[in-house]
Amino acid sequence: MLDWDNPLGDKDKTTAKPPVVPLDLKLQEPEEQLVSIAAEPLPEIMTATKTIPQVQSPIESAQHPTAGIQQRATTLSSSQGSTPLNDTLASSTKPVNVSDKRVINGTTDVNQLAPFKYPWAWEYFLNANKNHWTPLDINMAQDVHDFNHSLTDDEKHVYTNVLAYLTTSDILAMRNIGLAVMEKMTAPELQIYQARQVYEEALHTWTYQHCIETMGLDQSEIYNRYRVVPAINQKIQVANRRLNSVLRPDIDLNNPEELSNFVMAYMFFGGIFEGCWFYNGFSPIFALQRRGLMKGTAEQLQYIMRDEVMHASFGIRVVKEIIQENDVALDPQAIREMWDEAEAAEHGYAHYILQKPILGYSAEDHIEQFRFIANRRARQLSLEEPFPGARDTLPWLDEQANMRKEKNFFETRVTEYQTGGALNWDQ
Repeated sequence: MLDWDNPLGDKDKTTAKPPVVPLDLKLQEPEEQLVSIAAEPLPEIMTATKTIPQVQSPIESAQHPTAGIQQRATTLSSSQGSTPLNDTLASSTKPVNVSDKRVINGTTDVNQLAPFKYPWAWEYFLNANKNHWTPLDINMAQDVHDFNHSLTDDEKHVYTNVLAYLTTSDILAMRNIGLAVMEKMTAPELQIYQARQVYEEALHTWTYQHCIETMGLDQSEIYNRYRVVPAINQKIQVANRRLNSVLRPDIDLNNPEELSNFVMAYMFFGGIFEGCWFYNGFSPIFALQRRGLMKGTAEQLQYIMRDEVMHASFGIRVVKEIIQENDVALDPQAIREMWDEAEAAEHGYAHYILQKPILGYSAEDHIEQFRFIANRRARQLSLEEPFPGARDTLPWLDEQANMRKEKNFFETRVTEYQTGGALNWDQ
């Protein structure tokens, strides 16, 4: 039985010396029963001057996701003359010393998995592969009835716009990990979990598409809302700007300013985009589920939520490792602006999708819950809470990651999210 309070187990599975940084690991957050976000505390944040490079407009850049791939390959090989970096590292006959491995800017062979320096990353990958599902596993028949006969116009507005935002957001998350982050990792155990994460983001995108198609919605209209609805577009632009600043072909992570910008971008995606916006973003649908409506869609989002908790946890852990290994000096003002910008975007989004409150849920509930979750992510990042005193307005939200419940065989297909056995959520 997999114990999600301690998925890594008590044993360090690597025998390499020196050992990895000791893990201080029992975060006292409800959702973190899913994973163990283990890390030493961050170094004290120091003031540093940081310049974020100018990039093209977010929407324009989003239309060309493969732009610069060839240039990036050229850049990676430039430091080794005409020989690609990976080929140079792989050509050495010297055995890999685990102490030489690094998250980024490493010099060991990236094609050699073991010995592990980051065994926790390998455990993330193993646990992710015990969790598999597809949107076809969930019966959506009752949702079709609910959407056409039970939802009010205001509830339909909430439902369709949540999907409109999520469809684009998971593609952004996929591009961030697959194109901007994964290629910069120099320890293969990290890249392997990130490859799984790319797959899961694609699976989430399929899920939203399945919901849109099943409800008979106008796909072109739904998918284009992120361009024409300012409140949705604002969130996408914030994320695109962060992504594009590290997707450039000329990025050099040996440059302190570039490295600081990369850490900020990864911190945004792990701590805010997936850790707050996704985590909090499913709650309007869960509010409908709590009233017996759109239960199939809500179950789909519960599966996604569990994946996203793992993604946020992994991203936060990697960020903290990079900061420790490279003595990264973050600008406190830039961190403050990151939280404020994220809150402003969430404020506009909440007031758009919840122009009129639905039963048991309002824009004010949504915004205050964002602040509460943001404080949680800041603590996990060893940062000051950005919104002291924020209240937990949706105490039931953490419970949505718990999939253990009774099911009527004739109402829904019984699915076991973990193929490897029963999950232990209660301890």
